Amino acid sequence: MRQAAAIAVVAGAFALSFGVLCSETGLGLPMTVALSTLVFAGSAQLAAVGVMADGGTGAAAVLAGLLLASRNLAFGVALAPLLGGRLRRRLVAAQLVIDESVAVATAQPDPATARRAFWITGAAVFVPWNAGTVAGWALTGAIDVEATGLDAAVPGAFVALLAPRLTSPAARASALGGAAIALALTPVAPAGVPILLSAAGAGLGLLVGRRRAGVP
Repeated sequence: MRQAAAIAVVAGAFALSFGVLCSETGLGLPMTVALSTLVFAGSAQLAAVGVMADGGTGAAAVLAGLLLASRNLAFGVALAPLLGGRLRRRLVAAQLVIDESVAVATAQPDPATARRAFWITGAAVFVPWNAGTVAGWALTGAIDVEATGLDAAVPGAFVALLAPRLTSPAARASALGGAAIALALTPVAPAGVPILLSAAGAGLGLLVGRRRAGVP
């Protein structure tokens, strides 16, 4: 699928910045690889390593990662009826529940296509994400993350995925409300918290939807 391929390329590029951050924070290659392979949740990984880079404790780093990854619980519950299967299959699927696979799967018109999109996207991101992590760690010092714009690659991809789905006033209100909350909190709140609290933007969308439906 073209969407999965495009996201995989972007994820691989973004993983370079994560590898660089790990190396600059003092994490060895085995620990860096373990984070990308076992955790496999880019934003949670960045939040945890970011806390350590700022001098935070290991406990604070783990808490930040868990806090940001907690949204995957909701993703898993939402996708469980779609994926199903035996325990082994569900365990593999759980490892691939990430923003990208969920976003592409839920954008499909029918369950069969959504299921295929989930597996293809999850697998397509897993490989370049881990390869990019290793490359970034190894190339630390040779890559200027800010100058190349690698740190903006994934946010840009998500905007591209989200834009076609903003077809109703309620959806647009949810997106704008969430963006406003994230922008307002980013300068003052710990890493990961603005993203979680931006989910409150859905409340604005719900309010707009109720008003347009004539519900008091």
